[in-house]
Amino acid sequence: MLDGQKIRISETVDAKKLKLANEQAWNLLKKGREIVVGRGKKFLVFTPSESNKDEILSQCLGRTGNLRAPALKIGNRFIIGFNEDIYLNYLG
Repeated sequence: MLDGQKIRISETVDAKKLKLANEQAWNLLKKGREIVVGRGKKFLVFTPSESNKDEILSQCLGRTGNLRAPALKIGNRFIIGFNEDIYLNYLG
């Protein structure tokens, strides 16, 4: 899906080797202007702030408590989880 978009991948990280839980995940995500989270057939869009930190983390962390995959950083936007509409709307 990304092949046709001419998106250059500057870094990849194996989510099985690098675990980002709670505060570590928040310290990364709060630096973004926007966080787009895919969950099944829907997606949510957040502007990170301390007031919605818990809600963002509840959407971005998986059952194990680690940041869900895939997790992409594109400019100052984070895309967490998979939802085809996200990729079409935000990468297309």
